[in-house]
Amino acid sequence: MRYLTSGESHGPQQTTIIEGLPANMELLEEDINVELKRRQGGHGRGRRMQIEKDTVRILSGVRHGKTTGAPVTLVVENDDFKSWTKIMGSQPLTEEEEKEVKRKISRPRPGHADLNGAIKYGHRDMRNVLERSSARETTARVAAGAVAKKVLKTFGIEVGGQVLEIGGIKAKDTSYKDIYDLKERTENSPVRCLDKEAEPKMMQAIDDAKKDGDSIGGVVQTVITGVPTGLGSHVHYDRKLDARIARAVVSINAFKGVEIGIGFEAASLPGSQVHDEIIWDKETGYSRKTNNLGGFEGGMTTGMPVVVQGVMKPIPTLYKPLNSVDIESKEPFAASIERSDSCAVPAASVVMENVVAIEVAAALLETFGSDRVEAIARNIEEHNRWAREF
Repeated sequence: MRYLTSGESHGPQQTTIIEGLPANMELLEEDINVELKRRQGGHGRGRRMQIEKDTVRILSGVRHGKTTGAPVTLVVENDDFKSWTKIMGSQPLTEEEEKEVKRKISRPRPGHADLNGAIKYGHRDMRNVLERSSARETTARVAAGAVAKKVLKTFGIEVGGQVLEIGGIKAKDTSYKDIYDLKERTENSPVRCLDKEAEPKMMQAIDDAKKDGDSIGGVVQTVITGVPTGLGSHVHYDRKLDARIARAVVSINAFKGVEIGIGFEAASLPGSQVHDEIIWDKETGYSRKTNNLGGFEGGMTTGMPVVVQGVMKPIPTLYKPLNSVDIESKEPFAASIERSDSCAVPAASVVMENVVAIEVAAALLETFGSDRVEAIARNIEEHNRWAREF
């Protein structure tokens, strides 16, 4: 399974094409719209979320509610494009129209792709860079992730997540009974946090940042349960599933770090307190007493829940802008301002759930086949029986 996205922040639409989905899998637009709505929520979101009400259209690869095995095309229209048709349209402008278009962007914002992309591709107008490097692109990836979640759910695998930290406020109570409890409780939190004491403090930190014209980041966690043993591989670096997940997480806009399981904490502990002891019983087969390694050993899943943390830096667009240099005049200026959030950590939690789900779903189909849902289900059932009795 692989996917490709296209589209600019203020262009006509976000497009996702997914190839390699099995045939006969139930897939409705509503399955995807649920995730798109989740991405737009959370305390701290900006004005763009009031303009865009993201809904998807499935344009190929699905017939009468089921996948056909052909590539699936998903489109989310940008409602704001109607105000940007001359600025972002594909057709050449007349001289008169050029005068009406907003000025070229020549002032790169610290923390954004503006300057690097302009140098790389030779753009004097940095809108050619910032439109594609915008976090709006995560809309298309969440659409792909929603389909991946449907793949996983079809075979009894569930995905959830939570916010662990915002602006230095850390959740202390992060425990939950099971994946369904995790999902229900975080859906009812404005910051997707399980800790009811930390929740109002996080919201206040977001409000204070907005008032100051600043932004704050945080840490989010994704959990996936029901994953079979042996997804990924130990034999090549690029087939290790934890490595693929790490790459996917840091590819999300503004993400600067990733941990699997206890992550960096493992550096300060002895091995006896890090590695997960192996146990076995007739009913469930092999498992681990603990899950410090986040469901991975040797680049492969252990059958324990997959647990991943991602670190999101503060959004770089500030209403109290940092200093920069105009690429035309070389004079210092306050960086340009584009519409933005003061904090998008709760939304980023949803995005990370979906990009991790994509990697796990792809590995599942690589391992158990990708032609027909029925055949894949049989293969997983046989594998799980084999693993229990091994």
